[in-house]
Amino acid sequence: MQSGLYVGISSQIALERRLNTIADNMANMNTVGFRSTEVKFDEVLSKTQNDISAKIAFVTQGNDYLSTRTGELQRTGNPLDFAIKGNAWFAIDTPAGQVLTRDGRFTMDETGQLRSSQGFPVLDAGGAPIQLNREAGPPTVGADGIIMQNDQPVATVGLFTADLSKGFNRYENSGIIFVDTPQPVLEGMENSVVQGYVEQSNVNGIGEMTELIQVNRAFESISALMRDSESSMNDAIRTLGGSNS
Repeated sequence: MQSGLYVGISSQIALERRLNTIADNMANMNTVGFRSTEVKFDEVLSKTQNDISAKIAFVTQGNDYLSTRTGELQRTGNPLDFAIKGNAWFAIDTPAGQVLTRDGRFTMDETGQLRSSQGFPVLDAGGAPIQLNREAGPPTVGADGIIMQNDQPVATVGLFTADLSKGFNRYENSGIIFVDTPQPVLEGMENSVVQGYVEQSNVNGIGEMTELIQVNRAFESISALMRDSESSMNDAIRTLGGSNS
């Protein structure tokens, strides 16, 4: 009977973790460039002490991973707004180091440096801040990320990829710090830059609400089963105690 309680507790821990990710996703439905968090749960088998052939299935706490689904591209017409087609990321220089983001709402500061919406320098493929000329007018950006001013190339927007499976940490709203070292995208058209657009959050609000209801119901069902299991255990203890007296 105790095994049932342990299995129930492991399930509740897993459901609580999923509930937290759903809450975070819902809170960022309108965050530009936000990639939703999903959770993968694995089954762990354990043998009971009394019967070595009997196996009990526990649920792991789960591993977070980012959804790679692309958010909707919204046209803004702003020459300093960029979006990415593909699964690459922009890179920005922050106090925490290099952070990747899909939020391409950039600005040009008083020195001509390209900065993110949070004010951090935007990096090129070599990891250096992108410097523009404020006197040369609005830049134009090609699909390859090359920035032109007065028909002359002045910089290249850096696109980066990283191995999602090795883990990540979030930075502010849409920033990601990957455990794997980001690598610059040097060639190919699998990833390209679109000027005058921004990528919206890829959170599916209806899907998240549906899953929220399912998680709550599952949590309540497991709680009820655990109460019944505990009640049965108490009844058994009282019965055994009475028979020995």
